[in-house]
Amino acid sequence: MPDFPIIDAHVHLYDPADISFAWMAEAPPLNKPHLPAYYLERSGPVIVDGLVFVEVDADVGQHVDEALWVSETAKTEPLVQAIVASAPMERGPAAVDADLAAIARLPLARGIRRLIQNHVDEPGWCLRPDFVNAVRLLPAHDLSFDLCIYHPQMADAIELVRQCPEVRFILDHIGKPGIRDGITEPWFTQMRELASLPNVVCKISGVVTEADHRNWTYDQVAPYVAHAIETFGFDRVVFGGDWPVAELAIRYAEWVAIVDRVTEGASDSELRKLYRDNAIRFYRM
Repeated sequence: MPDFPIIDAHVHLYDPADISFAWMAEAPPLNKPHLPAYYLERSGPVIVDGLVFVEVDADVGQHVDEALWVSETAKTEPLVQAIVASAPMERGPAAVDADLAAIARLPLARGIRRLIQNHVDEPGWCLRPDFVNAVRLLPAHDLSFDLCIYHPQMADAIELVRQCPEVRFILDHIGKPGIRDGITEPWFTQMRELASLPNVVCKISGVVTEADHRNWTYDQVAPYVAHAIETFGFDRVVFGGDWPVAELAIRYAEWVAIVDRVTEGASDSELRKLYRDNAIRFYRM
């Protein structure tokens, strides 16, 4: 376990009484308030002194409301130090620019995420001109883009990054590789290709949920984590707990223990980059 406080670059906070999340009907363990105090309780004994809120796939039309909700939460909870909001980028620049402007006005707004993974059965969905051109608006609002995909969408994600060289991207959950089925290619090769692009960083988060939730082993998960860190290097990886979604498969401290074990032998400087410094730099915390 790190001997210094960490920054968690991927946390979902929410209260279904305030913002609606229809998808939670199929995930009962998640369908209840998950607020900062509960996060601190569940993340112990790991010491966290800052987190990045990442959007939770609110129901249609509530994406700005969700960003406003967490912005208000942050006023009394200093743990929340950056916000990655949702926006319907597929609607195109003319339709989404006002939403991006409204989100960018929030003091902690740092990025946008649109769940590309929800369209895994639609190849090329994120490469449609409206989507690409909307993503290209982000630098004007000083916002980054979180890439959340399943591994079959990796080629599309690479092309999106190529088409938006001015945008700062961060890959969530190491691209959700097919760990459950033991799939390594083309994900291994595509990760190297993505890492060759200078405007993208990789989030070491949400990995165990891509394995069998009840029967995963360290030996199944570790090679994927190790490959992500090796390909991007310690200057371009950030730690994320993916709480509370990760709790479907693993306890918070167990996930930190896996990352610790994979990075055994790394220098203190490298570990600080992974667990703190890179997130602070990328999300301007």
